[in-house]
Amino acid sequence: MAKLLIVDDEIEICDFLKAFFEDRDFHVVTALSGEEALILVEAENPHIVLLDLRMPGMNGLETLKQIKERYPHVRVIIVTAIETQNELDEALR
Repeated sequence: MAKLLIVDDEIEICDFLKAFFEDRDFHVVTALSGEEALILVEAENPHIVLLDLRMPGMNGLETLKQIKERYPHVRVIIVTAIETQNELDEALR
């Protein structure tokens, strides 16, 4: 069974995506912050992380950097409405 970590500061989005993917036989955990996401990546070893970029505290770009530095095997999919080319370029790097 594939493990999925959903990271978004909006609980409604986490709940919706969790239900959607659990109905498709994914094991799903959710985090409401970048800090919580890093703890769960360590504990759960997910195959995929769905990551929002715009979050208070540790934003998605910093969370992405930390995940890729510590756990390069984990695939990360950015799920956000990026408003600037600079943010897009940084996320792609």
